[in-house]
Amino acid sequence: MTNLNEITYVDWQLKLNSIGGVAEGVDDINQCIAIILLTPKGRVPHRPTFGSDIYKYIDYPVNEAIPNIVREATDSITLWETRIKISSIEVEIEQSTLTVKIDWTLKDSNATGTAEVNYDKAT
Repeated sequence: MTNLNEITYVDWQLKLNSIGGVAEGVDDINQCIAIILLTPKGRVPHRPTFGSDIYKYIDYPVNEAIPNIVREATDSITLWETRIKISSIEVEIEQSTLTVKIDWTLKDSNATGTAEVNYDKAT
């Protein structure tokens, strides 16, 4: 468990699936990206455009799905995570599992990170 006086970053949030954990720095940005990509648009009542629709493309043929997922992820992350610039996005589709890997650079510095988001159609 993290005490408030141990938080060293201005931007932080509670860490998902970790009681008392805190996501700061790169972990905070990666968690924000995951929340954006895994939240279907329309799920947040007062922010109907929050999230992405990457899940819609999981049953498309791979040659159609990948460019649509990259576009959807790019648009959503650019709109909702303004602290970063996307360097690259890679998509892998295996059966009912979709993996999106985002390489990013922090706009205010040269800090970089990689977020990996997994979407499983079965869940």
